[in-house]
Amino acid sequence: MPDTQVLPDTDAPPRLTPRVTLALAVAAGFAAANVWYNQPMLGIIARDLHASPGQVAMIPTATQIGFAAGIVLLLPLGDRMDRRKLILRQLAWLTLATLAAALAPSATALIAASVAVGIGACIAQQIIPFTAELALPQMRGRAVGTVMSGLFSGILLGRVLSGAVADHLGWRPMFGIASVLAVLVGVLLAAVLPRSRPSVSTSYGGLLLSVLDLWRRHPGVRQAALVQAGLFGSFSVFWSVLALKLQAPPLNLGSDVAGLFGVLGAAGILAAMVAGRVVDRRGPRPVVGAGVLVAAASWPVFAFVPGLTGLIIGLILLDLGVQGAQIGNQAVIYGLAPEARGRVNTIFMTVTFIGGAIGSAGSGAAWLAAGWPAVCATGLVMALLSLAAHRRRRR
Repeated sequence: MPDTQVLPDTDAPPRLTPRVTLALAVAAGFAAANVWYNQPMLGIIARDLHASPGQVAMIPTATQIGFAAGIVLLLPLGDRMDRRKLILRQLAWLTLATLAAALAPSATALIAASVAVGIGACIAQQIIPFTAELALPQMRGRAVGTVMSGLFSGILLGRVLSGAVADHLGWRPMFGIASVLAVLVGVLLAAVLPRSRPSVSTSYGGLLLSVLDLWRRHPGVRQAALVQAGLFGSFSVFWSVLALKLQAPPLNLGSDVAGLFGVLGAAGILAAMVAGRVVDRRGPRPVVGAGVLVAAASWPVFAFVPGLTGLIIGLILLDLGVQGAQIGNQAVIYGLAPEARGRVNTIFMTVTFIGGAIGSAGSGAAWLAAGWPAVCATGLVMALLSLAAHRRRRR
């Protein structure tokens, strides 16, 4: 077991005000958007840099790799140092990373810059435990739900903004705009964020090792992570083959229609806000249970309601269920180990992303093996695994 000393909590923590909540929501949305800016611009980037399909495909992958590295290597630091300082430093990093992307002379340089952008973009996952730390316990669900709504808005608007800017100005100005926005968000947070007090004293190596100890000691953290992993896997099953489904008979639609489905992500914004309030009133477990059931119910709709109607209704249900359950699961993990919110968020997000990777791989295999019915069965199985993990937690 790593030698991790929990520091005594001698000072009253600063409280979350509406102004600080709004600033955190804006910052979370901005940070999350940086992960998705490149996706609508890949065709323009390929033409401008004369990049091969393999190089272009590596650009969003590199961003995701950087994001995952930031989760594992940087999130735990929030328990060891002032989160305000950590967030501002990551914003400075993100400013330079997006500027490097804007100036990248080749596809290889842009791939390297994309890794740096992903590392900086995990600021959003520093902000969420900071919100939970600042909020009063009886208001924590609402506060986290508000910030998560900002995060989901950033994901939704980021794709729309980058596509519009790239069409009219090119891809380099979009990364330049992102760099300017990082500076503006940094100024905003420097003005309003309170300082946070470190909760543990240990070496950086000991901090990383303690993540494994937290996984062992807290079954509630494990089970919340496993529930969300199954749901995110189910979510990834749908999105991984949506474009193929739309292009296949009888729909025969283009990839531009697949992009329009992102607008339905607004359901996740609503789910986060409502779920946060319900968590404060009734606790997180009913919210998680309802979210899992709603997500599972989306797959019979996908399978048996024909045409675009089934896809639209099913996606709204899936989005409501996955995002609503995430708010409940975050309320669970942040209440179990207050001194380790950064590290439990590392566990939660890492396991969740593993679930998403499994869902993406399973979806592709199912599509090749037996088409859309097999995809629907795969998505339902992932959701039912989440339900099993949730019911086990209740017992």
